[in-house]
Amino acid sequence: MLLVLCVDLDDDLGRKTGFSTPVVGREPVEEAAIALATADPEDSDVNVIFQGLHVYDDLSERDESVEVAVVTGNEEGDVAANREVGEEIDTVLASLSTADDVTALVITDGAQDESVIPVIRSRVPVDGVRRVVVRQAQNLESMYYTFKQVLDDPETRGTVLIPLGILLLIYPLALIGSALEMPGFVLGTTSALLGLYLISRGLGLGERLDTAAAQVRRSLYAGRTTLLAYVVAAALFVLGGVSGTNTLEEVDPSTAPVMLAALVYGSIQWLAAAGVTTSLGQITDEYIAGDLEWRYLNAPFYVVSIALVLHAVSAFFLGRADVGYLATALTVGTLLGITSTLAFAIAESRFSDHEESEADAETEEPRTAERVRP
Repeated sequence: MLLVLCVDLDDDLGRKTGFSTPVVGREPVEEAAIALATADPEDSDVNVIFQGLHVYDDLSERDESVEVAVVTGNEEGDVAANREVGEEIDTVLASLSTADDVTALVITDGAQDESVIPVIRSRVPVDGVRRVVVRQAQNLESMYYTFKQVLDDPETRGTVLIPLGILLLIYPLALIGSALEMPGFVLGTTSALLGLYLISRGLGLGERLDTAAAQVRRSLYAGRTTLLAYVVAAALFVLGGVSGTNTLEEVDPSTAPVMLAALVYGSIQWLAAAGVTTSLGQITDEYIAGDLEWRYLNAPFYVVSIALVLHAVSAFFLGRADVGYLATALTVGTLLGITSTLAFAIAESRFSDHEESEADAETEEPRTAERVRP
C-alpha cells in the first residue's frame, strides 16, 4: 500500500481550523482541506492537502492500493515538531488495515517541512518526495529558508554575521572627526545600528538575554534568595571599587605592586562581604531545595580566609602592617580553611553513614516481618 502523506510541520491545520490530527481517509482529508482553505486561502498547506487528494484520486483510478493522510507538528518547530510528526505517523500506520507493506509518498510545501523526512524514513520506507510551492514564490521561499537557517545555526551565524557587522561599523567610524552632514549622518547611523544588530545576532546575545530574564523570573516566582544575594553583592562590589580607588589616591603609586596593594587593601572587606552574601544565599536555596551538602558550607569560610590573607599582604606592601601581623594572618587564614574543610568532611561522612544505616534498617524490617509470618 502507498500512503500519501501530507506534512504540515507548523500545524496550520490544527491551529486555524480546530481539526484534530492526524487526518486519515479521502473524505476527512477533503473536509480538512476545505476548512483550511476557508479559514486562510493564502496558506500554502492548502495546496499540499489538495495535491495529496489529487495523487490519491489518480492512483485510485489505476486500481492501486493507496491511502491519504495529513500529519502535523506544532508551531514551535525544530525537534518538538519533528517528534510530534513522528508520533502521528505511528498513529496513522497503526490505523491502516492492510497486510501489504506500506510505503510513503511525502508531500510538502517547501524545504522547511522536508526537514522531517528522516523522521518519516525511520518509520516507513519513502518512495518519493513532492514539493508543492506556488511557482512565483519558490525561489523566494528557498532564499528565505536558507537565510533563516543561517541565523538559527550558532556556528554559521558566528562566522558570517560577525564579520559583516564589523564591516558595517567601519563606515560610521570613518566619519568620526569629520563634518557630519545630514546624508552621511543618516547612512552612518543606519550602518552602525545594522552592524551592531548583526554582531549581537552572531554572538547570540538575544538568546542569552532571554535565558537570563527567564532565570530571573523563575527566581522571583520561586522565592530564591540567591537573586537578592546577587543584587546585594553587586552593590558591595561597587562600594569596594570606590573604596579601593579612594585608598589608591591616599598612597604614592610608585610601582604596580603598590597600586594593586592599595586597591586590594581598600576594597577587600567589601568584596569579602559580597562573597559571603552570595555563598549564604546559595546555601539557603540549596537547603530549601533539599540538595544541601555539608561541603557547601565551606564557601563562606574560604571567602573569609582569602580576604584575611589578601588584607594582610596588601597592608604589608603599603607599610601599614609588620611581619608579625602578616605571619599571623597567613597562619589564621590557612588554619581556618583547613579546619572548616576537615570539620564539614567529617560531619558529611558521619551523617551520611547514619542516614544509610537508617535506610537499611527500614528496608530490613519488612523483610524480617515477612520471614516470621506464619
